[in-house]
Amino acid sequence: MSPTSDSQPILETRGITKRFSGVCALADVDFTVRPGEVHAVIGENGAGKSTLMKILAGVQMPDSGQILMDGEPVVVDSVQTALDLGIVLIHQELNLSDNLDVGANIFLGREPRRFGCIDFARIGKQAQHYLDMVALNVDPATVVNQLTIGRQQMVEIAKALSVNARILIMDEPTSSLSRLEAENLFNVIRQLQNQGVAIIYISHRLGEVKEIADCVSVLRDGENAGSLSRDEIDHDRMVQLMVGRDISQFYARREYVTEEPELVVKDIRTAAWPNHRLSFEVRAGEMLGLAGLVGAGRSEVLRALFGIDPLLGGEIHLRGRKLELRGASDAIQAGLALVPEDRKQQGLILEMGIRENIGLAGLRRHRQGGVFLNRSRERDDANRMLRDLKIKAESDRQLPQYLSGGNQQKVVLGKWLALEPRVLLLDEPTRGVDVGAKQVIYRLMEELTKRGVTILFVSSEMEEVLSMSDRTIVMHEGRIAGELQRHELSEESVMQLATGRSNVPA
Repeated sequence: MSPTSDSQPILETRGITKRFSGVCALADVDFTVRPGEVHAVIGENGAGKSTLMKILAGVQMPDSGQILMDGEPVVVDSVQTALDLGIVLIHQELNLSDNLDVGANIFLGREPRRFGCIDFARIGKQAQHYLDMVALNVDPATVVNQLTIGRQQMVEIAKALSVNARILIMDEPTSSLSRLEAENLFNVIRQLQNQGVAIIYISHRLGEVKEIADCVSVLRDGENAGSLSRDEIDHDRMVQLMVGRDISQFYARREYVTEEPELVVKDIRTAAWPNHRLSFEVRAGEMLGLAGLVGAGRSEVLRALFGIDPLLGGEIHLRGRKLELRGASDAIQAGLALVPEDRKQQGLILEMGIRENIGLAGLRRHRQGGVFLNRSRERDDANRMLRDLKIKAESDRQLPQYLSGGNQQKVVLGKWLALEPRVLLLDEPTRGVDVGAKQVIYRLMEELTKRGVTILFVSSEMEEVLSMSDRTIVMHEGRIAGELQRHELSEESVMQLATGRSNVPA
């Protein structure tokens, strides 16, 4: 099915408004989706995208406004009501029971029964039908925790189709997927389009929005900022509508590299790839990118350098001194800092205030008399980070769980920058943050290297690797497949090495 602008909308919102504690999250938002259409919704963190999707999925009720299905007003007052209407929201954090098999997950809470008992044979047969619809070649009896994230995502889509989804809302669906898995997802989306299923697609990755979307709606500060039809979708236009001004998504950095090696890694072996030895150097003021496909071993390298995962062999030297890392506290004492990939699970305590989060890494430094916490210094550090990183928060007492993704990431960065580290390890530093927050983080990274801080960062965003690296190490299946100087960097040269090919073009 090829959607057209004059076809009957399957879903429409008129004047949707929502407030939280006096703060307006959505103001008179209009939105229209047609059958077989991929309608992308983009905007900076805090623009209102998630709030609008939760209203459509019955998680929250609007304060005012209308929702129409097939031209008729409806009241979506619960998740079950939304499901009955055929609206299904697939969250960024997948909602599967990983101790159950695929079939059980697809029909969880809706199990077909025979003589009062669960009909497992029927579950297997019907589950296979929906798995075939998403081209997922797995046995319905496979336990979910044995599947990759990409395959688990397909199980979520199969589950949505099993409730006769007419509108599928995908929130950052490729954030944890490899490039190959993302391409497979796009193929499934196209198949669903042909079946008349409408897709609402939320993503910060503007390249994939341009590739997959039929139209784009942009939200800014809770309001409609504009829309683009298929032939109008362009990176610069999307960015301008998102931020309200011309801005470059990627920051062309200057080089501040010194000649002396700051960090020297010799023949280290990690638990993930115990048979592979890794050696490299990073100079003071250098920004070294670690590229590769998901599962190549990039994050494991950062965890080993920070003392989280014990080394199976090899040595780490910082400014000529061999480090003995018995844990993360030794790495912190030596001047290393790690911003992890999953900020909510590993970088923040969401129920603890910004001040306490920023002070966590410096608890030892903030002690008075070896016992008591220096509250005054903790407060000063927190407010300095709020100011320097331009964190949008009411005060240093606000809980991070109520901040946007970009501001949460700034709090995680602030926790470590307050310690003035010599080596900063960044694992997916801009994952799930908007284009404006990316700009702030890129400028911060450059400012740190200008001061002589060494940065080693992992990124799955090709544009980020190409624009921010002074030099890039590419990994493939636990090995260093090659090293590329800045003038050698291109998407093709990185992907050749990432996929195990050695014939990298000059």
